[in-house]
Amino acid sequence: IAEAAADPDVVAIKQTLYRTSDPGDPALGGERSIVRSLMAAARAGKQAVCLIELKARFDEEANINWARMLEEAGVHVVYGVTGLKTHSKIALVVRREPDGLRRYSHVGTGNYNPKTATLYEDLGILTADDEIGADLSELFNVLTGFSRQKKYRRLLVAPTSLRRKLVRRIRKQAEKGADGRIVFKLNHLVDPKIIDELYAASEAGVEIDLVIRGICCLRPGVPGMSERIRVRSIVGKYLEHSHIFRFGDGDDVEYLIGSADMMQRNLNSRVEALTAILDKGLQARLEEILQVTMHDDLLAWTLEGGGAWSRVVPVYGVNAHLRFEELARARSKGADPDPEAVVVPERTDLAAGGQVQFGVLYEVPDGTHMTTTFRALEFTSEPAAVFGQAIFPSPVKAEIPYYRGDVMAVVPVTMPAEPG
Repeated sequence: IAEAAADPDVVAIKQTLYRTSDPGDPALGGERSIVRSLMAAARAGKQAVCLIELKARFDEEANINWARMLEEAGVHVVYGVTGLKTHSKIALVVRREPDGLRRYSHVGTGNYNPKTATLYEDLGILTADDEIGADLSELFNVLTGFSRQKKYRRLLVAPTSLRRKLVRRIRKQAEKGADGRIVFKLNHLVDPKIIDELYAASEAGVEIDLVIRGICCLRPGVPGMSERIRVRSIVGKYLEHSHIFRFGDGDDVEYLIGSADMMQRNLNSRVEALTAILDKGLQARLEEILQVTMHDDLLAWTLEGGGAWSRVVPVYGVNAHLRFEELARARSKGADPDPEAVVVPERTDLAAGGQVQFGVLYEVPDGTHMTTTFRALEFTSEPAAVFGQAIFPSPVKAEIPYYRGDVMAVVPVTMPAEPG
């Protein structure tokens, strides 16, 4: 957005803002922030449009202050559609190029906010796809009051079509029976109608995996209703905030990302936007994220049919957030996504001087189970003598996974009788 504001060939910038930074904090509201870039664009004579949601919880005051500053700078500030909260995360840049005007689009899962961007796990697609660009142009016309568009090419938009199109996709998988597949990664799953559709798909034979960070009103594993549904949650270094929808398998797989949770308010009374991801490389990236998330066994909790959550017992020692950081570093060096390899730990043969990271489950006397991670363990002999360092509050029993030949074994370890 900062580059677009400074580019003389850019003629328009349009943006939704749900959570803005505090204008009194120079570290968050610096010159290259979204808001100041929009102000610079307006002063440079570009068409700058900003939809600010004044009802964003906890950020109302900051949003009002920014709205006043934007209007004073000449930005066309709008406050959305009457009766609906605008929760979509979309941006559009229109640029004059030799072959005509071209649209550059962004559809994301996270707020355009520098504070949450350092704490939340989110996704976004930046694209010059003509259909997505046309859809965003029409959606911004709706948000600014110039259109009542209800049909879109690539976008699924609430409250007009999102629910209906998601239900259609769930039912399509249900028609496939045991060949169907559904994976959702969400913040919340509350909407009764969506939950009923998932129950029906499970009864039809569809395998369903749900990664729900917050509220989940669906009960998994209930015989005759949801035995093919599994629910897990990841709690760790970052706040899980992205929304990924996967339908199908193989050549028929479809991926969607966007702003919407499966709650009545998101589907019925908010402006939300999802987009399909068609690029094979980006699909592989999304599948990589889902595979890591579904195989995490250090940060993950699983939901039982009775409504209780329990820690996952470590097998591979996969910490999704650390793994995502590793994958990001690998991508920076040119590595391609590889969904089939991301959760398989590098083979560790016990050899003198080797180092490895293990996830270790240990049980304290009060019956609770906790997880820690040993790093840089030293292997000094064959058969291995494993030396690690950790501080335990009391005597514990632990299990350490390792490879011997082609077999992953688990070594039971009894810690000293005395704490320490």
